[in-house]
Amino acid sequence: MNNEPDDECSEIAALRKELARLNSQRFFRIYTSLPRLVGFSFARGLAFGLGSVIGATILVSFLALFLTRIDFIPIIGTWAREIAEQMEAAK
Repeated sequence: MNNEPDDECSEIAALRKELARLNSQRFFRIYTSLPRLVGFSFARGLAFGLGSVIGATILVSFLALFLTRIDFIPIIGTWAREIAEQMEAAK
């Protein structure tokens, strides 16, 4: 039972050492100032927005291409053909 305080002290010392190591890394130091936090969040938002737009563009173009191939469904085939014609006219 006398070893329990020593074990707790060594665990606390190990935790402090690990915390100091994590605080010295660049990732955790970004958030030390408000301008850095705002800049990082802004850049992250721009990257997310750009990725979303590019991904949606690719998805919609493949969907429109797939739907133009479906001529046997009257409503969808006609609608997709009109979209394809408008896309060709916009080029």
